[in-house]
Amino acid sequence: MTTLLQAPAGWPSILLERVVSGDGGAAEPLRLKKAARAGAFEGLRRAVRDLGSAGTIALVAASGLRGRGGSGFPTGDKWRACATTDAPRRYVVANGYSADPAARGDLELMERDPYAVIEGAAIAAFAVGAGEAIVAVRAEATAAIASLTRAITEATAAGHVGPDALGSGQSIAISLRTVQGAYMLGEETVLLKALEGRRGQPEQRPPHPAVSGLSDLPTIVQNVQTLAAAAWILRKGPDAFRESGSADSPGTILVTIRGSAGDGVAEVPLGTPLREVVRLAGRPTAGRTLKAVLVGGPSGGILPPEVLDTAYDFGPLRAAGAHVGSGSVVAADDRACVVDLARLLTRFCADEACGKTIPCRIGTRRLLEIGDRIAEGRPRPDDPVLLADLAADIVGSGLCDHERLATLPFTSGLRYFRAELDAHILHSSCPAGVCRPISVAAAAAT
Repeated sequence: MTTLLQAPAGWPSILLERVVSGDGGAAEPLRLKKAARAGAFEGLRRAVRDLGSAGTIALVAASGLRGRGGSGFPTGDKWRACATTDAPRRYVVANGYSADPAARGDLELMERDPYAVIEGAAIAAFAVGAGEAIVAVRAEATAAIASLTRAITEATAAGHVGPDALGSGQSIAISLRTVQGAYMLGEETVLLKALEGRRGQPEQRPPHPAVSGLSDLPTIVQNVQTLAAAAWILRKGPDAFRESGSADSPGTILVTIRGSAGDGVAEVPLGTPLREVVRLAGRPTAGRTLKAVLVGGPSGGILPPEVLDTAYDFGPLRAAGAHVGSGSVVAADDRACVVDLARLLTRFCADEACGKTIPCRIGTRRLLEIGDRIAEGRPRPDDPVLLADLAADIVGSGLCDHERLATLPFTSGLRYFRAELDAHILHSSCPAGVCRPISVAAAAAT
């Protein structure tokens, strides 16, 4: 398990409430009896015995809960669309694939408190009228698989879920499915194809999965953190949920924070200034200064210290040239080269692209080629214009967010670190002393 970073006094805990209030440092995940004493399945009980389907959806909508998978779509709207679509049956898919190799938030939740995920999936299934909920996990996430497998077995044996969930007469079957594939499986339509044993490529939307998803039936695809938050909301109410986070995005989110002084996972109220999030990883090592912060994972934006007062929230981050994405924040000190970092991230996105469309198959590769020649001392004077124009074309014609967001490392670099880019192009110099075979002015001076 990854270290849980110490949050400042006053920060609420929702997603990991049962973990931090108990022996959160223990390697052993929660067991059913302990989780039940701390409130597990109280939200599901309230849904099936008191609220009913419509009442459950209304409560979640009133809370303002937004999807924690990166897009921030209102959860209540998604559930309502699924529940009101005429179909013989429906599904719920809890997305625990955790596509970003650097992000640990989803995995920590599934490993430490699997009952939060199971209960949330069951609540969603009850709310939309689905008899089956599938928890999808990366095949190599062995610790999460073991934790979830045991929790599903225990919860089913106790009657919390299964053919007669909580004595309601309604069947809510929870199953675990392991999937294997590339970064693209984080996209909901690609994940559904993987569950069907089909080639992992995204589909044009609409129709959205809530209307036509798994086996062409209405399907709720929800990040595991979103489902855990829904379980908390059913237990404590929407007003309590809105007490944390921002007005537009209530609640908390799990963020993987990496810096030169340390790394770990923290539960962060949405709307918290990015500067406070970065501070949780500690100060840069002695003699170093903070240069840039990568926000959003491999397809994230590279932001300078001057904009770190930006709220860690869906809208403000997009406006700043980044996004919540996988919930990953990486702080880089002055030894990093933004050009080199941007091309490294673009290479990852290009290699992981499914290739279904021309912007995906060719556009991301051309972005990488421009970045490579800039970093390797073969730049063209018009490369900044080419980068900006190509990125705009990809964003305007891309099929899915993978290809559109793959442009962010270079577009944010152009926006905030233009002087460093110009040093490479105009002076064949890498100020950080990283890129070769460029003659490095900084290194020569020392």
